[in-house]
Amino acid sequence: MTEDQEVALGAKYDPSVVSTFGLYENEELLNFITEKGNELAKISHRPNLDYHFRILDSPVVNAFAVPGGYIYFTRGILAQFNSEAELIGVLGHELGHVTARHSASQQSKQQLGQLALMGGLVLSPEFRYFADYAMQGMQLLFLKFSRDNEKESDRLGVEYSTRIKYDANKMADFFLVLHKMQLSSEQGGVPTFLSTHPDPGNRYNEVQKEAKEWQDSLKYNEWLVNREKYLNRIDGIVFGEDPRQGFIEANTFYHPDLKFKFPFPNGWQVVNTPLQVQIAPEDGKAIIILSLSQKKSLDQAADANIEALNLKVIERKSLKVNGLSAISINSRQIPEETQSNAQDTIRLQSYFIQHNTNIYVFHGITFDSIYDTYSQNFTTTMTNFNSLTDPAKLNKKPERIRIKQVQRSGMVADVFKYYGVQESQRKKLALLNNFDLTDQLKRGDLIKIITE
Repeated sequence: MTEDQEVALGAKYDPSVVSTFGLYENEELLNFITEKGNELAKISHRPNLDYHFRILDSPVVNAFAVPGGYIYFTRGILAQFNSEAELIGVLGHELGHVTARHSASQQSKQQLGQLALMGGLVLSPEFRYFADYAMQGMQLLFLKFSRDNEKESDRLGVEYSTRIKYDANKMADFFLVLHKMQLSSEQGGVPTFLSTHPDPGNRYNEVQKEAKEWQDSLKYNEWLVNREKYLNRIDGIVFGEDPRQGFIEANTFYHPDLKFKFPFPNGWQVVNTPLQVQIAPEDGKAIIILSLSQKKSLDQAADANIEALNLKVIERKSLKVNGLSAISINSRQIPEETQSNAQDTIRLQSYFIQHNTNIYVFHGITFDSIYDTYSQNFTTTMTNFNSLTDPAKLNKKPERIRIKQVQRSGMVADVFKYYGVQESQRKKLALLNNFDLTDQLKRGDLIKIITE
């Protein structure tokens, strides 16, 4: 892959990554990341590349790079960092993937193919046809680098961060925290840092060794950590899922900003992105997708879907769904390459529902041979779509990181107790601060607390 091809590929993928996850609006934090990213880029092995930095509105703890110099941090990983040095180390690591052209190499030799989206769900090529655009961004997160790639990026991250005077030992500390948190599992179908960056083995010790060698060679008078500066930068950042963009309680999906709700089948898993909501059982044999139509009427929305998805309509009717105008369509879609194979016929139950000024499109998708198994799940979800009027749900606020100053010296556990942190949450919060509960804090120290 030439550099021009690499840059073009990154430019192509960036809009789909952004639309899949959404951008987290924090101009001050983004400006800081961009400033430091460009500073690292100037002393990197590819200083002439045009780099782009984004903060994604996702609670998952991850950072990743795509070909051509596009580097992404989730707000989840920014909430987990405890110093500028940790952020700069990981920023240098991701820059290393770009400068060593790891992502370009992976892209050119690896077909993304089938993609695990949530739990045991694996969308077949036929199913992916219906959700492809929203998944382009997710596909990039599933690219895994080799152990050698990871070691090289760690080494480059240490080099780059050390050369701009940051303490690269803090990158090693951050990796250690991730291991303590056991972030190898996926949250909501989106991979975490440890699942997209496989541990190359003895990573903590290797990074510390590299950091010492670089610090010994450069002999600066001071190595920057800037813990307090960083904590003040993330004061108020949204932590965890943002309920304003949709949240789940008791098998019901609520969307306060768009003022709607609907139930979903018990045991099915949900992936909520700005483009669509995807709901599926763990066996991956069916999926419900909710998205917005750009058409101005129900008939236009329905007709556009029939044409775009090449559907053969079995039944179409106009109806009301909890007082809302709607069209339901039962249809089949047989891909040309499997036209003779009946078991590969895709069967859909679709609802097009007008709510306020929006037209919502539900597709329940499975194979024709097992449609009867899932048809009731599809219908129950779609016919129970309704306006959201409950003030408690409409006014639900996200949790945020708040930076507090320790009022009196004592153990971390006692400080948390002073701030009203429930005992069951103290271990989790200690990890968020990279403390043990028995560590001692001094009056004036800064800590993270999670509040509404």
